[in-house]
Amino acid sequence: MTGMTNHVLIPVLAALALCLPGMAQAERLKDLVTVQGVRENALIGYGLVVGLDGSGDQTTQAPFTSQSFANMLKEFGVNLPPNASIQLKNTAAVVVTASLPPFVRPGQTIDVTVSSIGNARSLRGGTLLMTPLKGADGQIYSIAQGNVVVSGAGASAGGSKVQVNHLSVGRIANGATVERAVQAAVGQDGYVQLDAGTADFGTVDRIVTAINRRFGSGMAAAADARMIMVRAPATPNERVSFIAQLESIEVQPVAAAAKVVINARTGSVVMNQVVQVAACAVAHGNLSVVISSEPVVSQPAPFSQGQTVVAQRSQIELKQGGGSLMEVKPAANLSDVVKAINALGANPQDLIAILQAMKAANALRAELEII
Repeated sequence: MTGMTNHVLIPVLAALALCLPGMAQAERLKDLVTVQGVRENALIGYGLVVGLDGSGDQTTQAPFTSQSFANMLKEFGVNLPPNASIQLKNTAAVVVTASLPPFVRPGQTIDVTVSSIGNARSLRGGTLLMTPLKGADGQIYSIAQGNVVVSGAGASAGGSKVQVNHLSVGRIANGATVERAVQAAVGQDGYVQLDAGTADFGTVDRIVTAINRRFGSGMAAAADARMIMVRAPATPNERVSFIAQLESIEVQPVAAAAKVVINARTGSVVMNQVVQVAACAVAHGNLSVVISSEPVVSQPAPFSQGQTVVAQRSQIELKQGGGSLMEVKPAANLSDVVKAINALGANPQDLIAILQAMKAANALRAELEII
């Protein structure tokens, strides 16, 4: 249980270190929004990697490899007997994937990733044969070919061989040549559309105000809580210059809503700010969590012209198997609860169950997301 506790507590503390309150700073519009139409496009293809040192597919268990190899030989005029048994230990069937960047032109090159789909032990030293890469519309946008590089295949430590990555996946730098361009219509209809990424009325309103202050009233208008419509110049050269000026505008975004993200597999907890916790009591197995608060009055000295202040002091009480842990803090926040629960040796599932119960009881003042 101690190992599990450290495994959970280390990422939690690292996340909490980033949750200290601070002043919001202005950010470039380039970091807050994306220009609609400027996007990557996924490509995929099926091919063969040859030249492997006996680490290819076992064709008895991956018959599609021998079938693909026979079809390739037919294109070169080599016809195999119908019942020929092909053993291809030096060949592997692979799926080739790539991302087509925006504004890329025919003749330019992009990187590709080569992944085995059979039972090949390794793709090291192999060569990818010419493979067409298609988009979602079925059209060919690039052709891939080249030597597959599997980086970091192994490391020697104390005379032993330790595998540190998957040998069935490799990359080819600049391994695909673009054959077809994807036209990105940016501002051609008279408007540039900016996407804020997440729905936030306050941030979108500040972006619209900043753009209109820079370029004049009526240049920008909010379509909704996420999309901003900006008037664009007519010619491509003017649009490029205009968008460059847009991206340099600084905007101070509105503070995001409090959110807690929990990784159910690793136990990591990330909070985007200090999350408040209301008074509640949770029982989970042999763990019990009680959070309460009491008013604390600060009375100034006589004739000091001070001001009487009433604050809430929170108390977190946790019990496990008859023992108890008491911690008193000036304010109730989730970081105190998480640290106290981990101090008792709770595992990630316990932590998730407790936070879910707090959220269901409306005691957790934040959005809870479990990934």
